Amino acid sequence: MTERRIYDDELYAHFVTFSCYKRRKLLGPNLAKRIVTSTLGTRLTKHNAKCIGFVVMPDHVHVMIWFDQPNQLSLFMNKWKDQSSAQVKRLFQRTLPSNWSKVGNDDAVWQARYYPFHVYSEQKLQEKLDYMHMNPVTRGLVEKTCDRPWSSARFYLEGKSVGVPISMPDI
Repeated sequence: MTERRIYDDELYAHFVTFSCYKRRKLLGPNLAKRIVTSTLGTRLTKHNAKCIGFVVMPDHVHVMIWFDQPNQLSLFMNKWKDQSSAQVKRLFQRTLPSNWSKVGNDDAVWQARYYPFHVYSEQKLQEKLDYMHMNPVTRGLVEKTCDRPWSSARFYLEGKSVGVPISMPDI
């Protein structure tokens, strides 16, 4: 098996997707989504990163982030997934034990990998933002993109806070 490499030596924005283990809908409860977004905010601060956009779905997450230094993506993603995984597990064990008993204590919250796409133009950036913001509509979770509280769509469409600081990189 060849080793998978993440190329992160340029200052591109990164559109990243990662999923719950076995595509389980572990992010259904609002508290689980809040864990993912609050951990994202913490990691952004620690890495001096900018979140361009995000959406938290019941079984996966899309995020577009930018770092002011190269070679930050792997560390950022690993820490975000590790910290949010531990907190989501505790949430289920404490508040939803009947749901967690179906999962198993040894199962992971996240799939081992994440899938980055380097965003190299403003056109591609807008395309990826539109895709992530439409995801809840396409999946039938909401009628309009700004109806999803766990998304940056409300920031872009209505100028409202979404619990995570959203900004464009200065490039």
